[in-house]
Amino acid sequence: MKKVNIQEKLDQFQDHWNPRIVGELNGQQVKLAKLKGEFIWHTHDEEDELFWVISGVLKIEFRDSSVTLNPGEFIVVPKGVKHKPIAENEVQVMLFEPAATKHTGNEKHELTNNNQKHL
Repeated sequence: MKKVNIQEKLDQFQDHWNPRIVGELNGQQVKLAKLKGEFIWHTHDEEDELFWVISGVLKIEFRDSSVTLNPGEFIVVPKGVKHKPIAENEVQVMLFEPAATKHTGNEKHELTNNNQKHL
């Protein structure tokens, strides 16, 4: 058992839309990511996904609405819901999702990374 310092982990990388795995429990992965710009529309057919904003402001668009998250807020995107995260300025987030979750669902894109690294 080792404690994890979130800021120390975030300081280890600078790239965007490339989550790093910082913990695992009960088949779930805890990930940290830096986001900037627009991601792609995608869905996870079998997995819920939690976005918890550490710093910055994250907008998540859905087909019929959008949600804006500020630091200290989170949202659970239910499985099967198409969504697109948008970060006008850099956002630091923690993600909770099953280990089997594909980064961009079934969508193939230059941002897709299904081989995320452990920090």
